[in-house]
Amino acid sequence: MSNSTHIEQLGEFGLIKHLTKNVTLKNSTSKVGIGDDAAVIACSDEESILISTDTLIEGVHFNLMYMPLKHLGYKAVAVNVSDICAMNGVAEQITISLAVSSRFPVEALEELYSGIEAACAQYNVDLVGGDTTSSLSGLHITLTVIGRAKNEVITYRNGAKEFDLLVVSGDLGAAYMGLQVLEREKEVFKSNPNIQPDLDGHDYIIERQLKPEARQDVVRFLKELDVIPTAMIDISDGLASEILHLCEASNVGCHVYDEKLPIDGKTSLTAIDFNLDPSTCALNGGEDYELLFTVKQEDFDKIKGNPHMTVIGHMTNAQDGRYYVDKNGSAVTLRAQGWQHFE
Repeated sequence: MSNSTHIEQLGEFGLIKHLTKNVTLKNSTSKVGIGDDAAVIACSDEESILISTDTLIEGVHFNLMYMPLKHLGYKAVAVNVSDICAMNGVAEQITISLAVSSRFPVEALEELYSGIEAACAQYNVDLVGGDTTSSLSGLHITLTVIGRAKNEVITYRNGAKEFDLLVVSGDLGAAYMGLQVLEREKEVFKSNPNIQPDLDGHDYIIERQLKPEARQDVVRFLKELDVIPTAMIDISDGLASEILHLCEASNVGCHVYDEKLPIDGKTSLTAIDFNLDPSTCALNGGEDYELLFTVKQEDFDKIKGNPHMTVIGHMTNAQDGRYYVDKNGSAVTLRAQGWQHFE
């Protein structure tokens, strides 16, 4: 009788919690370790360094049948810069490590790096190091991003309070619907390689999947509006999952309103084509890399009417539960059904 535990029983976040339960921070400069979008390292009385690491694996995070290498390089940088944005900071440097199999010629890697360089230019970050090694199974990319923020503006996941407003940048569900279109056309191509992919009219949602943007601009807007969020996270695993992370870390409940979710018209139409509910795609799709944050009620007038931000709900007392209020006004328990590793 085996007493081994399968990884999928814990899931990604449960696994991290389990493996790091005995980790303690010994250095006074280590202000925040595992558990937020980035680690926080003290560098002066005024500022801290922010550090985050991410790995992208071929066949798990990307499919090279429809993901151009240049886009992949760009996306790898963007999703890491997004973690620094989620701390209300500014990314400054990255390091990149590649494990690459012999099936990739040098020209393919040049293409990947042209995307990395384009993203570095877009976000004003410097590529300062890394590592390259061989792989027996496709392409693996590990990227570490280093940023900086003034101590008084660093925003963690655990600062949300009862009555705070829940705000999201941009629109939701587009990246997930872009993936559905790409996967559909991949299957068509596999069954008949002579059929050209039908991507007409889907430019926006496909770009949201293949070339997402980190919302550095939103961090800048918040600074200009003189708003420091009380809690913040970026949306990689789906809106519902990220809201629950904020609730968990801040020990609060929430009310999220279906009618408030910002969903682009193209996303809605495509979802309906696929017999999917647009709101479900917005809640659970993931990979939007928008920022989800909470602000004090008194900051509402500062963000009201801002085209980049939408108030989608508010935080409640933890005992009041975590609810999603549908179009009929019925409150249902908010559940995360987004991307789960190890399942």
